[in-house]
Amino acid sequence: MEYTEQVMDHFMNPRNMGEMENPDGVGTVGNAKCGDIMRIYIKVEDNVITDVKFKTFGCGAAIATSSKATELVKGKTLDEALQITNKMVMDSLGGLPPVKVHCSVLAEEALHAAIQDYKDRLEKGEKPASEEDEEVRYV
Repeated sequence: MEYTEQVMDHFMNPRNMGEMENPDGVGTVGNAKCGDIMRIYIKVEDNVITDVKFKTFGCGAAIATSSKATELVKGKTLDEALQITNKMVMDSLGGLPPVKVHCSVLAEEALHAAIQDYKDRLEKGEKPASEEDEEVRYV
């Protein structure tokens, strides 16, 4: 399986990896078929994603797509972040082997789930998310 230089770089040197204390939103998705689980945390100020972190349990492509997705959304408004697709993540990494495309889909879905979690909490006037609150949504 051939990976691009960008995929290898993000796998070997992931950006924005780790947990976030008191995130404003958390999105966790998993793929039951391959076992990958991706969690994205966001901090939001004035409708802009000011910080983003991820934790991913999975293959190199899952880690690389998580890392790239966090780079793509940092500093974006929520609406701009919702426009980011798995194809944009893949293209910015120079592509993925067909068997690994699902990793980019997980990155998009985890990001969208984190934004939705933030919006739901805001609407209900709830406190920031915590790790204990989060359930894995398998896709």
